[in-house]
Amino acid sequence: MSLAQIIQDAWNKQSKWLIVLRPLSWLYQFGFVLNKQLYQFGLKETYKAPVPVMIIGNITVGGSGKTPLLIQLVKYLQLNQVRVGVISRGYGGKGPFPALVTLDSLPEAVGDEPCLIVQSTDVPMVVGANRRASIELLLQRYDLDLIISDDGLQHWALQRQIEWIVLDNNRGLGNKKMLPEGYLREPISRLKQSTVIEHAQQPHSPLNMHLEVAEPYLLNPFFDQAEAFDPTLDYYAVVGIGFPQRFYNTLESIGVSQFQCHEFPDHHDYEIDDLQFEDANPIITTEKDAVKLLALLKDHPEFNREIWVVPVGAVLSEECYLLLNQQLSQLGIDLIQG
Repeated sequence: MSLAQIIQDAWNKQSKWLIVLRPLSWLYQFGFVLNKQLYQFGLKETYKAPVPVMIIGNITVGGSGKTPLLIQLVKYLQLNQVRVGVISRGYGGKGPFPALVTLDSLPEAVGDEPCLIVQSTDVPMVVGANRRASIELLLQRYDLDLIISDDGLQHWALQRQIEWIVLDNNRGLGNKKMLPEGYLREPISRLKQSTVIEHAQQPHSPLNMHLEVAEPYLLNPFFDQAEAFDPTLDYYAVVGIGFPQRFYNTLESIGVSQFQCHEFPDHHDYEIDDLQFEDANPIITTEKDAVKLLALLKDHPEFNREIWVVPVGAVLSEECYLLLNQQLSQLGIDLIQG
């Protein structure tokens, strides 16, 4: 197990030994505050895009449901004839950057989440660490009304007009400590400065979302796609996301109770050996992992183990859409009901 996995496991368990990392957390917080103030006081340059920018991010490391939320918002905006584009860091991709993401892009080049976003929405999208360069490339290719930044909440060099922070109540804020003692990227006080979308099945806030599970489908391109999913089988749960427990909870919600957990780091670069087990039991995984696994299967047509994918979609409260409409209207962007 890598050091990153050990720390991530300790975060999820709120292990007491994390206190030994407190001096590093103080150092991180000092550097974070200093960097932010340099931008606030104009000592570091910021970039204002020619069109409004909306950031969807979180103050925690790891999964919060941000990507399904972004996908749903893009679909909603497209339906209402808003010309929207997306930028992202492209974490896990090898570039070269900035890179335009298309339906033919490979996750090893642009990252797994960007591939999933474009495959789900066909939205114009560019990835790269330099957000300004990504926006400029995007606007060279497309006429847009709005750009959504997938993450980048702490990227102070990019000016933004709207900020949505996703807060997963299932995972919570852990021990409420900043990195690396805890998994907070910013102090909790940050939640008072932006729109917070509560991710919960039983929310307390009117601004909320939850994930709705659709029928699992077979990933293998050479198998009979008409085969029905059987929740009573024994599965290998192969997962490389920030908060694997959410996926396990999802499996139980659809009646899958017999599965062995095989966890990998977030954005794991899979190899075919990661999918080899002693028996012939099928694999079950997330849509995010499936993006990489499908590319792997195409390189290994001899692989004959079933891989099932559990798709999820974000369901937003009506208040989320009302607020979004108000925020966009204030920026001169009016939705046309499709």
